[in-house]
Amino acid sequence: MFSFFALAASLVFAGCGRSDNTVTLSKSEEGLTRLVMQSDWFPQAEHGGFYQALARGFYREAGLDVTINPGGPGSHVRLKVSRGDADFGMLRSDDLAMSVAQGLPLVMVGALMQHDGEALLVHADSPVRDFADLDGQTVMAPLSMVWVSFIQKKYGISFNLVPVQYGLASFFADPKLVRSCYLTSEPFFAQQQGVPVRALSLIDADYDVYSGLIARRELLRDKPEVVRAFVAATMRGWEDYLTGDPRPADELILKSNPQMSQAQLDYSRAAMIKHGIVKGFPEKEEALGAIKLPRLQHEIDRLREFGALDKNVRAEDIATLDFLPEAARAASAH
Repeated sequence: MFSFFALAASLVFAGCGRSDNTVTLSKSEEGLTRLVMQSDWFPQAEHGGFYQALARGFYREAGLDVTINPGGPGSHVRLKVSRGDADFGMLRSDDLAMSVAQGLPLVMVGALMQHDGEALLVHADSPVRDFADLDGQTVMAPLSMVWVSFIQKKYGISFNLVPVQYGLASFFADPKLVRSCYLTSEPFFAQQQGVPVRALSLIDADYDVYSGLIARRELLRDKPEVVRAFVAATMRGWEDYLTGDPRPADELILKSNPQMSQAQLDYSRAAMIKHGIVKGFPEKEEALGAIKLPRLQHEIDRLREFGALDKNVRAEDIATLDFLPEAARAASAH
């Protein structure tokens, strides 16, 4: 598992997270406040709201000059935001809880996704029908993922964990292999190759986390109006991307990521809508951007129960509702 202790130590040596740090943000020639947003992966539909806000001028209307830094296997979002190389970033709420427990000065200021789309991909004729069936299987997944130990402890099972490979060749070649996936991505590639598959969503194992929009504490303290403006423009971008014409964002994504295709963007956007990944489900009183602190606390309690988190962290320690647009803040209270 990735060493959060090592990361926290690197921040200490870098002089980050001290309460006497004062945040200063530069201005463009047009007087716009410059901000850097660090994404968690290469440009894709899962970043559509950011690119829509950029392409449609929502950030500019809010007085912001935003640069979106693409991520990848070594994006180190938590490190870059903590030390100020980026002003905002994307981070799952389970990873955020672990990071804050280790002393990183990070706070979630909005939920980019109400439900994380992490799942396990199996071949259609695999005997694995439920998570308990993973006992004794070989599972390919990122070694740092918190859900790995959660699943094994919850179901009283053990499986052979192997490092994930960023491609599906090994999965296609081995009908017994179980692989971590994202509901908006790997099933698409399997479909393109004509390989029948099924996906077990981690939500069905009661492992339901947010994908959060994070910032460092000093930025919230020193530039609250900037944080509020960025959150509002980003949520506006997501609403427009999912319910309006996604082509402005798609054009930027395709330009920024030559490996992306329009077919994949279309599939991923449809999957996000179908599974309620970004906006959640109205019948559950979920809404774009909303953070339900009791749900977040339940997630933290489960992490502690299954030994993934050894420090007592409260939901209020890792998230705030203060910068949400009014509609999202109201939904958070239900």
